[in-house]
Amino acid sequence: MPAVVIFLGPSLPIPKAEQILSQVTYFPPIKRGDIANFLSSPPDIIGIIDGVFFQDAAVGHREILTLLKMGVQVIGASSMGALRAVELLPFGMIGIGKVFEMYRDGIIISDDEVALICDPLYHTPQSEALVNIRVTLDVAVQEGIFSAEDAGIILKTAQQVYYPERTYETILARCRDMLRSLSPDEALAWLIQNRIDQKRADAIAALTYIRDLIT
Repeated sequence: MPAVVIFLGPSLPIPKAEQILSQVTYFPPIKRGDIANFLSSPPDIIGIIDGVFFQDAAVGHREILTLLKMGVQVIGASSMGALRAVELLPFGMIGIGKVFEMYRDGIIISDDEVALICDPLYHTPQSEALVNIRVTLDVAVQEGIFSAEDAGIILKTAQQVYYPERTYETILARCRDMLRSLSPDEALAWLIQNRIDQKRADAIAALTYIRDLIT
């Protein structure tokens, strides 16, 4: 069976990941220097889902390029993995999921779209990723819950909130006097009840892709 290493954190709890893809080795979110630990005996596949952004140096492009040149399949999705997959797509890195596609197609650009704060021990998310908010608002408009104008106001407000403080409660508190299609309390209730976790969905898609690749 191919040797597989997965870097995973807040996008999906490891116990949930193991229900999809077992008999692989899981590591916390990737940071600069982690790849060096595998160069002497590289795995067949490395999946990069989560990585650090601000609290430590992010994994470098050259580090991943080294793996690709060694013949390692590197697959990215959801968060840091999606970012690096877009940047290194011409060199053979594989991207999976909607977040990757949104970066690839220029719908989103900033690293801030996937940034969030999480518990340092268990990697439980404690803020909302902007890309999740964006996707949830798109669905709300498509279903006629929010007007496009109100969705735009909420998204713009979310972009102005520093990522560790980016929660639906904080966002709606800041723009509650600007909404027209429904009350702030109704908007908040709908968003919390119907929130889409696109990063989680993409992590699942990447793990499923790898599982199918090795079986």
